[in-house]
Amino acid sequence: MKAVLSRAVGGPDSLQLAEVADPIAGKGEVVIRVAACGVNFPDALIIEDKYQFKPARPFSPGSEVAGVVETLGEGVSGLKVGQRVLASTGWGGMAEKVVCEHRRVMPIPDAMPFNEAAAFLMTYGTSYYALKDRAALKAGETLLVLGAAGGVGSAAVELGKAMGARVLAAASSPEKVAAARSWGADEGLIYPSGPFDPDGRKKLSELFKTACGEKGADVIYDSVGGDYTEASLRAIAWEGRFLVIGFPQGIAKLPLNLTLLKSCQVVGVFWGAFVARDPGGNAANTRELFALYEKGAIRPRVSKTFPLDQSGAAIAWVAGRNALGKVVVTLG
Repeated sequence: MKAVLSRAVGGPDSLQLAEVADPIAGKGEVVIRVAACGVNFPDALIIEDKYQFKPARPFSPGSEVAGVVETLGEGVSGLKVGQRVLASTGWGGMAEKVVCEHRRVMPIPDAMPFNEAAAFLMTYGTSYYALKDRAALKAGETLLVLGAAGGVGSAAVELGKAMGARVLAAASSPEKVAAARSWGADEGLIYPSGPFDPDGRKKLSELFKTACGEKGADVIYDSVGGDYTEASLRAIAWEGRFLVIGFPQGIAKLPLNLTLLKSCQVVGVFWGAFVARDPGGNAANTRELFALYEKGAIRPRVSKTFPLDQSGAAIAWVAGRNALGKVVVTLG
């Protein structure tokens, strides 16, 4: 089979398309013929050894796929050959076939296209876990989403609206804010690009404060990091919840007196660990997400697709913060 491989630490241009042996399903495993693979920011990190997990090389990036079950390993039940499924793989998805544990595989509705299925679980799973379980977002509260036009950000916008919040979408361009507004955000704000000097950081903070209003944002969803973290935290409401999702702009350092002054929480969100530690809770969340999809409340916003041999370009597109919604690698 064909697979895109990371053979050495490097950026997207270091990836190579190669012929490799077909995977074999071991005990408790499933082989999936891949139809589509979602592209996420961690794909850029994992090939540079900057992610939480560092798989042995050579490996294929790609943490979520959709396709058809090809073979079942010993002891696998609840799935059948030929079934349409999605899977959370961690890595390995940018290949014609992938093998993964059966607990990471789930059937998809017949009406769900493969490209949407491949763009579904990681972003909506992360955002739902963040908003529901970590922030306990309530109807009527104000949710500020940073990076609102990206993969997880677009999911947070839709889920925030589905949960009854007032959603403020913050992004770096008019096009991105307009996209988030079209996905349901109530209001939008365009923030400038960094780096910032002290005066620039102060102006950025004032921008967030003005957008959130006198009360502030009850929940802040930060998938950006860098200087944007402290600036937005200054706009949080009393007893607000600040969600740490990711930091493509760099890992922020916070003055903790800000948390004292607002009696607020800074809450980490590691969906992958939640999946492993609380499979029952994740399964319940996933059922709720599929129900929201089937009634039309959420839908992956796939804005761009790439063929397998351009997987590196797909990762570069996402890493360069060019994506509106989701980017997918398609196979056939």
